[in-house]
Amino acid sequence: MTPTLPALLCLGLSVGLRTQVQAGTPSKPTIWAEPGSVVPRRSPVTIWCQGSPNAKSFSLNKEGTSAPWNAQPRLEPWDKANFSILNIEEQRAGRYHCSYFIGFNWSEPSDPLELLVAGKGPAGLLRDRPSLSARPGPSVAPGENVTLLCQSGNRTDAFLLSQEGAAHRPLRLRAQDQGGRFQAEFSLSPVSSAHGGTYRCYRALSTEPYLLSQPSEPLALLVSDYTVQNLIRIPAGPHALSDLLDDVSLIVQACGLWCAQ
Repeated sequence: MTPTLPALLCLGLSVGLRTQVQAGTPSKPTIWAEPGSVVPRRSPVTIWCQGSPNAKSFSLNKEGTSAPWNAQPRLEPWDKANFSILNIEEQRAGRYHCSYFIGFNWSEPSDPLELLVAGKGPAGLLRDRPSLSARPGPSVAPGENVTLLCQSGNRTDAFLLSQEGAAHRPLRLRAQDQGGRFQAEFSLSPVSSAHGGTYRCYRALSTEPYLLSQPSEPLALLVSDYTVQNLIRIPAGPHALSDLLDDVSLIVQACGLWCAQ
């Protein structure tokens, strides 16, 4: 028997729905903050959300609030959108997720982004800066161990360590009370070139985990195997010293000729 028109229409609708279901939920988006997830109070920050190309809309949600923040992609391939905060305050601190709409579905939420606001903190309890030092020192060779020590003489529940320009979130450790002086030791071992850079640490209280103190003074960690010993090391061998002196003599002669021109 020849199928009727209504039957064909129902068949087409069924195939279309099944194809939509088979397509599944869009892939999880990526979320990040620029210039970083630790933001000085009253400074600007931009939260980015990136999903699949040709997304129709993006949504940003802060945990503990019910009103999402929606935005549309602005540039091809229409795979990301940004949410700008021009003057961040304490109430903006917290955990954020984003998602995007494509085809007929919303994606699953992104991994959380912890937006941390650095400043005076509640009732000025985080007004004082911590100190940051390196043990055994701020210059270390690859493969060695170094400990970054964050300390404060004021009540602190946790310390956070951030590396300037790093993509990962700041490291957080519970503060240890050492006779009224609070501290945390961040061990970096073994050290690699990726550990080199500028570090700062912050104080935090358990009652307001997303509010931080002012940062410590920056600490520059230098990771290099160009030590003094390497610079003055002479190659082994019976003629090594004479060959080295000949090379130095040639360099001096070349410099003399160049300077005479």
